Amino acid sequence: MQPSSRPADTTSSESEATASVEAPRGLSSEQAAALQAHWGRNEIAAVTRAGWLDTLREVLREPMFLLLLGASAIYMGLGDRLEALTLLAFVMLVVALTAFQSHRTRQVLDALRALSAPRAQVLRDGALQAISATELVPGDVVLVGEGARVPADGLLFEAHDLSVDESLLSGESVPIAKSCDAALPEPALAAARQLFFGSMVVQGQGRMIVSAIGTATALGRIGKSLSGIAQAHSPLQLQARAFVNRFALVALCLCALLAVAYRWRTGEWVPGLLAGITLAMGILPEEIPVIMTVFMALGARRIAAEGVLTRRLNAIETLGEVSVLCVDKTGTLTQNRMAVRVLFAQDQEQVVDDLLPEIGEVYHELLEYLVLASEIEPFDPMERAFQRIGQRYLSGTEHLHGKWALVQEYGLSPALPAMSHGWHAPELGRYPVACKGAPEAICDLCHLTEAQTAALLERSAQMASRGLRVLGVARALHPGNEWPAKQHDFEFSFVGLVGLLDPVRPEAAEAIAACHAAGIRVVMITGDYPSTAQAIAAEVGLDAKRVVSGAALAEMDDAQLGRIIDQVEVFARIQPMQKLRLVEAFRRRGEVVAMTGDGVNDAPALKAAHIGIAMGQRGAEVAREAAALVLLRDEFTPIVSAIRLGRRIHANLMRAIGYTVAVHIPMIGATVLPVLAGWPPLLAPVHVVLLQLIIDPVCSIVFENEPERADAMRQAPRRQGARLLSNRALAQGVLAGALATLIVLGLYAGLLSQGIAPALARTWAFVALVGGNVALIFWARGTSPARHPAGARGFNFALWGVTSAVALTMLVLLLSPTVAGLFKLVAALAP
Repeated sequence: MQPSSRPADTTSSESEATASVEAPRGLSSEQAAALQAHWGRNEIAAVTRAGWLDTLREVLREPMFLLLLGASAIYMGLGDRLEALTLLAFVMLVVALTAFQSHRTRQVLDALRALSAPRAQVLRDGALQAISATELVPGDVVLVGEGARVPADGLLFEAHDLSVDESLLSGESVPIAKSCDAALPEPALAAARQLFFGSMVVQGQGRMIVSAIGTATALGRIGKSLSGIAQAHSPLQLQARAFVNRFALVALCLCALLAVAYRWRTGEWVPGLLAGITLAMGILPEEIPVIMTVFMALGARRIAAEGVLTRRLNAIETLGEVSVLCVDKTGTLTQNRMAVRVLFAQDQEQVVDDLLPEIGEVYHELLEYLVLASEIEPFDPMERAFQRIGQRYLSGTEHLHGKWALVQEYGLSPALPAMSHGWHAPELGRYPVACKGAPEAICDLCHLTEAQTAALLERSAQMASRGLRVLGVARALHPGNEWPAKQHDFEFSFVGLVGLLDPVRPEAAEAIAACHAAGIRVVMITGDYPSTAQAIAAEVGLDAKRVVSGAALAEMDDAQLGRIIDQVEVFARIQPMQKLRLVEAFRRRGEVVAMTGDGVNDAPALKAAHIGIAMGQRGAEVAREAAALVLLRDEFTPIVSAIRLGRRIHANLMRAIGYTVAVHIPMIGATVLPVLAGWPPLLAPVHVVLLQLIIDPVCSIVFENEPERADAMRQAPRRQGARLLSNRALAQGVLAGALATLIVLGLYAGLLSQGIAPALARTWAFVALVGGNVALIFWARGTSPARHPAGARGFNFALWGVTSAVALTMLVLLLSPTVAGLFKLVAALAP
């Protein structure tokens, strides 16, 4: 039987574990559903979802739409009603396509926002479950722990060394102790038991009954709200908008000049104005901002399918630039399935495995105090391992104490990595105290001699060299007076050492090798012992020849750290704030840093890294809020998959933008040069609209679905801060477009010179222009930032679907006089 958490009638302090009410059993699923139907969702202000009308309104404000409306009005003024109505019909088609695309993108973002919603540990149907915090209802029993935000207003009925930060409500960031101590006067007890929605738990844990949700909470009444996925414009999006704005300015100038040139050559203004509008439509690369939004949103969905949630879309841009990946050991490179494998007590060592039926009496006291120093209802894998081994080997003995009550707790701290539990034992005249922690901390608490400490630390180092995580265990007796303020005030006696094994993930070595091939350094930063870290590092393929400890790091200045940081891949016994220093050191070296973290104290390092990656299953909520990416599975492989997809997304984005630049060159040339040469106009606004119906799906569907190149993870990371389109890429796009322009206009000029009717010449030139657009798709697919050519994986069904649809459309146009007439062309192949 496990120790009880019910308090005894004994002297208490502010860090006691106390309960003032009977522990509730929680709601059933049916009760929760009925209450949610009555109270609604636990949201302060539901995120406004943009509907179809909002999407349509945004589309109608686009310059392209306004130009099309202007052209339709001119045709209507000229009395060409059929042309005007045809143009308007195609306008509606383009608007519908764009609106559908935008709406689809928003749906993806809404789904990601739902995935990123805070989770809550709630007691439902008699079992602890993790649910979305929006599903909480009054009466729910919720567990709150260190690093989590309080998901609703509630009243504590159990508290263990609990402190919260209520600055979101009060503006004061000083932690406030919470308690259920019945000895407090009534007003003070009511305040001590109250937890508010949005407060951050900075220490300890507790259980509460939800009293209010949503707008009925104190935070809801104030009218504030918590943030979800950040949707601020990314650097690439800002570059894209500036790129389009520059083109728009050029378009306005060229349109005015073309209208004047047309008037000068023909003496007519209206056709010149139409030619100017056609030119403006041909110049404006208005697809680029849409491409950016679509690629980032759909890219986030692809990355989520690999087990990584994107909280900030601009992180997708940075994934391809990552040059250093800092990872923790536990749960990332290892399986986070702790099991006690070695016991050391009274100078004897026992190896434990699944086949060992029993252990010697010499180890019973070690396991007894190990269990007493552990959490009563553990969630941490290590704490669960302690409870499991205690139940396995002490069940039926006098060393498990079901009637003892936990009355005092001392938590871990950076200064003293050890924790203690004080117990009320009815059969004893004093209070047993059990302590576990880092071996050096236990040696310090037990006041061992220098020789004894050296011997024990040597033993723990030997255990750690086998890949074990080592903890020390100590015991003490408290006389029952007022509890001391710190653990150093107890007279502890050393009990023994415990070694835990956390198996390495079988796929970790392969994933690290993939990172090395991609030019990415993987650096292990762990709080574990140097020997443990060295053993694990060697097993997964990291350079374990040199390990820098937290103590050695503390003695280095920034200059010394800068000199060694390129030579070390393993940092051990590192404190959370030292992670921040390491990230900053890598950044000073010009590296693009991705950093994993799970604890409250990891938040500064996660925020300082270019890409913070939080653990979704075991990570504290404050870490998830600081991170740009959240692992839905706490493994290393999804990080590598996200980097691979980030490279693919960026490469395809560059292809799409290169295609957009190239495909507008023939449209510009086919509009301007016939006017300057005195030929009949080749393009009208309706032709540009038809071309847009090809360009838009190509950019947003074909290139987005393009598989990555086979060598995508064998190339060095992209240079940090690279421009949206390099001079070389821009020149290549212009040259490819210019070649297509020469072919189209050469065909048009040749047909006219042979006395072919302008309508027929226009038809074949337009078909050639569409064919040139399709050819530019294949040209853009062949361009890549890769230094060495290599084939792509997979098959792009979207590419062949779009090209088949284009070919079928052109065939219909050439065969049907009715369809050809809508575009002022002729059915050249009609029987």
